[in-house]
Amino acid sequence: MNNETKNIHSKLLGISSSLKAPKGQTNKFGGYRYRSAEDILTAVKPLLTEWGCTLVITDEMVEVGSRVYVKANAVLADTEGEFSISVSGFAREAENKKGMDDAQITGSASSYARKYALNGLFAIDDTKDPDATNTHGKDSSRPVSSQIDF
Repeated sequence: MNNETKNIHSKLLGISSSLKAPKGQTNKFGGYRYRSAEDILTAVKPLLTEWGCTLVITDEMVEVGSRVYVKANAVLADTEGEFSISVSGFAREAENKKGMDDAQITGSASSYARKYALNGLFAIDDTKDPDATNTHGKDSSRPVSSQIDF
């Protein structure tokens, strides 16, 4: 691995380890908190400047069988070299969604795909806040949920 390739990986490591993307949204129906692609982008932009990188996200439509997926490509590039790292995320368009026109359905799938591409690129996981898992000394007989709520 040459120095420039190592450099982009070192920069990604620095950005990923510094990135704090809180779950700034609340699902009104389920009552759970989640993060959107916009939440991640707001948190990562200052780090891109600090580490000398750019981030470009593009979408493309991919048809598999009779279903359409949005494929989001997130590319982190080193401004001091010619190397980059890319990750893709996919989300399937709903055939129909109550209250949404076709453009809104595609936009919703794009947002999901972009969020998952960013999660993959920056190693964003679903760690819980300590208070969310702390029983405060009470014995809890509830099983731990394996649901992921980005």
